[in-house]
Amino acid sequence: MQDAVLFYSVYSAEKSTIIKGMGLEGMDFALCTIHRPENTDDPVRLASIVGALNEISRRMSVVLPLHPRTRKIIASCSVPFAFEPIYPVGYFDMIELIKHTKVVLTDSGGLQKEAFFFDKPCVTLRDETEWVELLSSRANRLAGADRELIVKYSNESITDPIVFNKDLYGNGRASENIVKYIQRDYSNIFIATVK
Repeated sequence: MQDAVLFYSVYSAEKSTIIKGMGLEGMDFALCTIHRPENTDDPVRLASIVGALNEISRRMSVVLPLHPRTRKIIASCSVPFAFEPIYPVGYFDMIELIKHTKVVLTDSGGLQKEAFFFDKPCVTLRDETEWVELLSSRANRLAGADRELIVKYSNESITDPIVFNKDLYGNGRASENIVKYIQRDYSNIFIATVK
């Protein structure tokens, strides 16, 4: 995953115009995604998360690419935004948003790791995460849907020093290392099979 993100980040820098198009150049902003049913289908959780984002938006811009399903649910619950969510974005635009944000707030599994790959702190809007190693390094903090924790952790993650140990996931060379080990450990099998 890290190999792919780093590979495509070169293309995203060339192909995406979202940072300039949204006027985000040189600005501090928080990037957020909300899509999991545990958050979107529970009006109390959803209102708490949106309340936290509204509070954060008083200090910095909040960029929230909002899935149509989530947009529809929020509209039906009459949860007010203090900022304007945007429509979903493509992969290159998302990479550029991650690269330029101050903090990522998400309930996505993949985005937690992508934030780490670009040295961005992450606040996870879930009660648990599969990436416990990111919690240990404090690159990621679990806030669930707790409004106070979401705000607290987003503030702290911007100011507290975080060590982003790139060796954790292969430093962008996982595929290279896999090929090396296959060649080293299985080359005799391939040669014997060909003969």
